[in-house]
Amino acid sequence: MTPSFKKILKIVVPILLGVGLVWYSYFSTTPEDRKIIIENISKANPFWVGLSILIGILSHVSRAIRWNYLLNPLNYRPRLSNNILIILTSYLANLGIPRSGEFLRATALTTYEKVPFEKGFGTIVTERVIDLLMLFIIIAFTLVLQTDIILNFLNNYGINLIGSLIFLTICILGLLSAVFLIRKSTTGFALKLKTFLNGMLEGVSSILKMKSKWLFVLHTLIIWGCYIAMFWVIKYTVTETIDLTFSQILVAFIAGAFAMSTTNGGIGAYPIAVTAALSLFDITEVSGKAFGWIMWISQTLMIVVFGAISFLLLPLLNRNR
Repeated sequence: MTPSFKKILKIVVPILLGVGLVWYSYFSTTPEDRKIIIENISKANPFWVGLSILIGILSHVSRAIRWNYLLNPLNYRPRLSNNILIILTSYLANLGIPRSGEFLRATALTTYEKVPFEKGFGTIVTERVIDLLMLFIIIAFTLVLQTDIILNFLNNYGINLIGSLIFLTICILGLLSAVFLIRKSTTGFALKLKTFLNGMLEGVSSILKMKSKWLFVLHTLIIWGCYIAMFWVIKYTVTETIDLTFSQILVAFIAGAFAMSTTNGGIGAYPIAVTAALSLFDITEVSGKAFGWIMWISQTLMIVVFGAISFLLLPLLNRNR
């Protein structure tokens, strides 16, 4: 299998999977149920949908501010406006090609703020590690509140939490071993790779040199608080989900978070996962799907609109750069 064919598969397979899941979601319901779901979506209170979108935008602004706390120790101070536009553009890119947004962020930062790619990418890797840690903390917190429910849900969908943690540990150890071997090698390729890794390591280690550590923590809490809040307010758009408790919403939130990584922007998978999670609390499939689709459509629409605007504004506002 050629490298170019592998790249094509990485782009096409998630899209096909997402389309397949949309098809499954559509045809697994009766015409009567589909009519009710569409009616619920069309009648969703625009106030709560708009509030969810606004909270989502605030999370991206907070992420842009937090990014500078990682870049400042490297002696780079990008304009906040550029950070916001770059982040929104990267999320738009992720809808088309999974994980392409991270590379786009580092590339755009190099283009418009002269931050070396490997250093900028290192700070993005640090962000992802912190975000993964936050997700684990939320899972742990939710496990305490809904232990039996969430363990049964994960087991029913073949997700073994302990096994996942072991696999993640093995991957980290394997990565560290590979880095150690590269650092010991003296070949030309290894030397180039070593230079890149050293720059990336400098970006990752910037978190240890921050003077504003507590502000970084504060914005991390704001970002994840916004993620949960924009999910929470959507419950008021569907009559049957209004009375869901905070811990019940967290279970659905975690299900949606896992689904986001399976297809481009969670297309198809997100509503199915959220519906399955809400069904654990006796929410009907119709209401669960309406909730999932309203949440997914509103946030995806936000990324498409503001991401496209950012894509156009970024070069215009940086004509002299």
